[in-house]
Amino acid sequence: MADEETETADDGEAERWEAIAVYGATSPEERRRALAILFFSLICNGAGQTVLFSILPPLSRQLNLSEFQVLLVFAVSAAIWMFSAGYWGRRSDIWGRKPVMLIGLVAFAVSTALFAATLQGGLSGWLPAAAVFPLMIASRSIFGLLGSGTAPASQAYIADRTTASERLGALATNSAAFGLGAALGPGVATMLTVFGVLAPFYFIAAMALASAVAIWLLLPEHSRPRAHAERPKSSLRWYDDRILPFVIFSIGLGTTGAIAIQTMSFFFMDVLGAKRDLAVEYTSIGQMASSMAALFAQLIVVQRFKFSASQLTSWGLILAFVSFVLFLVSPNFGPLIFALILSGLGFGIARPGFTAAASLTVSPHDQGAVAGIIGGASAAGFIMGPMIGLMYRHVSPYAPYAFGAFMMVVLFIYMRLSPVLRNAGIITPDIESVEQAEVSTPPGV
Repeated sequence: MADEETETADDGEAERWEAIAVYGATSPEERRRALAILFFSLICNGAGQTVLFSILPPLSRQLNLSEFQVLLVFAVSAAIWMFSAGYWGRRSDIWGRKPVMLIGLVAFAVSTALFAATLQGGLSGWLPAAAVFPLMIASRSIFGLLGSGTAPASQAYIADRTTASERLGALATNSAAFGLGAALGPGVATMLTVFGVLAPFYFIAAMALASAVAIWLLLPEHSRPRAHAERPKSSLRWYDDRILPFVIFSIGLGTTGAIAIQTMSFFFMDVLGAKRDLAVEYTSIGQMASSMAALFAQLIVVQRFKFSASQLTSWGLILAFVSFVLFLVSPNFGPLIFALILSGLGFGIARPGFTAAASLTVSPHDQGAVAGIIGGASAAGFIMGPMIGLMYRHVSPYAPYAFGAFMMVVLFIYMRLSPVLRNAGIITPDIESVEQAEVSTPPGV
């Protein structure tokens, strides 16, 4: 009997270290170094988004594009992203995380450079006006199709190398990379526009290529993908009972989180009466304020205060609700900046709490799949952009913010009513012990 127990224990130990070989465990020092490399390499993603939304709306008026057309550019890209992110997440489970991250970053660089070249052609007149809008959609579609791999692969990379109790803080730090880039983006745009209004786009594209090189050369990927038939294959789909509530919630959170980003510049021009250059300045200040607040939330609030994933998400919804209300009741520059700070703080603590909860709901070999599914659902916010644009244009500039406040209430109630969301992120001792084993260093290594 003792021999049988010893044999069983040995088999279990062998399976444990086999899992470690598959998922790429490293020592704590190596993990910290890897996460630091990943953090600084992904800053360009956030910078690219805020640069785009700071500069494009004022330029769209020169190109005779409506709010609907501008938001449709992002909606098409987001629709492609919504379906492709899940694919790339599952690919990262098979190929490894680094190859998928590299594909995503290179595609982001190419897409950004082509988008800038299209705008340059339209503004300079050497590109037919009728071709500008379709080419804008085409260049952004590259980002949606291929660039969507970076986010799920990087999230899964972190999940591979953290225990359950470390997951929330590590994913918040990963989100902070986007937040730091988003905070720096408007400043970069303001400084580089002295070389031309489109210079920031080319700078961001160069940053993305440099980030890809850094990840290729410096980021450790100790996992060696096994043969497809041997490696555990994820069967996770968006309609899985464990994930569907997260998908529904993510669509709502992504939609409301995109409202201020997509309409802020138009709001400053139409409600505050700001001219083009002043609108760019106002939008840059607003983007920086919101991004810095999100950065504070992810690096200080999430890391220092031991809130659960559910608590973080709940408080994030409340703060976001207040931010939408401020847009409705006080349309002046100062209060609007404060509203954007609250928005950044609210979504900054809600997203990592929600993302960590989804990650903890599934097994290790489903991490790429769940990251892709949730990331794709979050892109729905930009798919709804044209609807928000129509609401803004044909109902009232205030209508999108009223809709956002209403959605915050709906999401808060839904979270309280759904058992999956209400109990999400709770770490049981057995989960913690299993995941601790999977990220430990094998004896003698």
